[in-house]
Amino acid sequence: MSTNEMTTVGSDVVDVSSDDVNQYLTFILGGETYGVSILVIKEILEYHEPTTVPMMPDFIRGVINLRGSVVPVVDLSLRLGKETTAVEKRTCVVIIEIQHEDERMEIGVVVDAVNEVLDIAPENIESAPNFGAKIRTDFIHGMGKVDEKFVVLLNIDHVLSIEELSMLDQVGSTEQ
Repeated sequence: MSTNEMTTVGSDVVDVSSDDVNQYLTFILGGETYGVSILVIKEILEYHEPTTVPMMPDFIRGVINLRGSVVPVVDLSLRLGKETTAVEKRTCVVIIEIQHEDERMEIGVVVDAVNEVLDIAPENIESAPNFGAKIRTDFIHGMGKVDEKFVVLLNIDHVLSIEELSMLDQVGSTEQ
């Protein structure tokens, strides 16, 4: 990574150049705090009801038009085996950019509310627990310790796995 790498989160410009600290966008789902590496975050949008697509799994809310591109929207809470996300004032869609085969793909995930970007040093990240977490352990990258509390750091590649990505590709191709 070069010394001056920057990314945009909403209207904030965030420095992502530090080699000894990992930065995570934190958000709330069902009263619990989760985090995703800032490197996969493209932008954060105010929630607007997506267009539904027939015969999709429950956790796929539909698609949105993002500057002319069809972007699938996943209810992250449902994907993690929890209750559906209730749409409230702070509900938003986090646009995540992931690598799928040889192309980059954008996927929106619905969250209750976005918190902040946290710097978490590698020594403050514990491995995923074998039990006790209410979600699949392969969905967890680690447990970040921040101010004596834990933040569940998601492994977004597993949460949005290749199998689901294939389904999402089909959503994009049927809408175009």
